[in-house]
Amino acid sequence: MIKIEDISKIIGTPENEKLEYKAVLPPARSLAQLIASFSNTNGGIIVLGANENNGPPNITGLSEDFHASPVTNKALDLLSPRPEVKHQYISHHGKRLYIITIEKSQTAITIENKIYIRKGTKTILSNPEIRAQNANQLPDLAHALTTLEDYSQSSTGAKAKFLEHYSGVFNIIDDLKKILYPVSESIPTLNHEGKILIRILFSSCADNFEIYLTDLLYEIYLANPATLKSGQQVTIKEVLDCADMEEFVLFWAKKKLSKLQRGSVKGFMSDNVQIKELNVLDEIHQDKIEKILQIRHLYSHRNGIVDDKFLQFFPENFLVNQEHQMSVLDVLNHLSYLMATVHEIDNAAIAKYQLTTF
Repeated sequence: MIKIEDISKIIGTPENEKLEYKAVLPPARSLAQLIASFSNTNGGIIVLGANENNGPPNITGLSEDFHASPVTNKALDLLSPRPEVKHQYISHHGKRLYIITIEKSQTAITIENKIYIRKGTKTILSNPEIRAQNANQLPDLAHALTTLEDYSQSSTGAKAKFLEHYSGVFNIIDDLKKILYPVSESIPTLNHEGKILIRILFSSCADNFEIYLTDLLYEIYLANPATLKSGQQVTIKEVLDCADMEEFVLFWAKKKLSKLQRGSVKGFMSDNVQIKELNVLDEIHQDKIEKILQIRHLYSHRNGIVDDKFLQFFPENFLVNQEHQMSVLDVLNHLSYLMATVHEIDNAAIAKYQLTTF
């Protein structure tokens, strides 16, 4: 294990296989992946409060609003077996840094049965799920999977989790051709189980878009605690129900999603300047997302049977009590749109808030 007194000599040298800088405090899950990658390779050091963006390392320091130790301990609890790690604050040229030193492990350290390693300055998954190439795969599905892979190259923890879910949904669509699109990908299935599964898959992906925004707000709050401060009131019970500050931040991020869950994208935008100021979701984006969420609501709460509220968003396309159906091609088009939107939001958030990327 590297002695803490020797770390000051290392800070300022370029990132490498055994050294990583992060400008801000990442979520526990993202930090766990990073710690595991060092432990599974040759050990190393993570410096929180510094960054290296196409130039020499820049020592910025960590905010004093959040404590890194509880997040680090939560990250370590996600790992199996728990690696040998030391972590503490140090002062470097008047800046407050948090240093995590990781010993090389003799056994594989896993998180959610996944093994991460270091390759140069990158953290990569060494045991990805490999699927055989399907010669009969739908062209639109193949394109969606290729796009997903491209989008995975650099992302926040929030986006990585979002894309994992979509990858699973795309694989289900690929496996269940006989019930999801027995005639054609452009024709809705008449199979009863297929109809139900289409509604479930689509609803889960719309839900996951909302989960992404919650997770992203959480990462922004951790990285920039000042963005969490506002004049909004919380109850003593809401505070006491949370085990620590990090849990409260996640609770608050979820609470900020309430208007979006009721189908009001514009209401969500007005309440969340952190997302609004990214200048990604203009009115056209907002209207399209709101329609997607209305379809999700119809599928989740009315088994796809059109009602008067739904007709407010689709006045010319449907009739009351008509069954709303989508083909697999329709589903893929909607999900590809949400993927592209998340990709835009994520890139803007990384640039604006210096979020940790993987």
